[in-house]
Amino acid sequence: MATPNFVILYVDQPLKSGAFYSALLGREPVESAPTFVLFVLDNGFKLGLWSRHTVEPAAAAAGGGAEIVFALETPDAVDATHADWSGRGLTILQTPTDMDFGRTFVALDPDNHRLRVYWLSDGQQADGEQV
Repeated sequence: MATPNFVILYVDQPLKSGAFYSALLGREPVESAPTFVLFVLDNGFKLGLWSRHTVEPAAAAAGGGAEIVFALETPDAVDATHADWSGRGLTILQTPTDMDFGRTFVALDPDNHRLRVYWLSDGQQADGEQV
């Protein structure tokens, strides 16, 4: 079976969203046009930002129906990222919280796509199973 390696978010203004993600990810996009912006991350994962006004077939969904997830190495890194993103003015939907899988918080991008940051506590695997 093919392995997913690319996510496309439908956004209102791709260039504006591209500037947001450029600052958040600390890198420039590899492609940037008025209707589409593309980032390629170090692990090969691709993040596309496509104008919700020009995508075909037309998209019915808006932001908030899914999450982009950022895994960090320590709970302190979660707190530090929360402080950084709060300082950048990101809307925080959930402040740092200890949940059954580990420490996490959720922020929103300009189109209300959810950005979850988490640290996986000892005894957990990425699929949620106990070890």
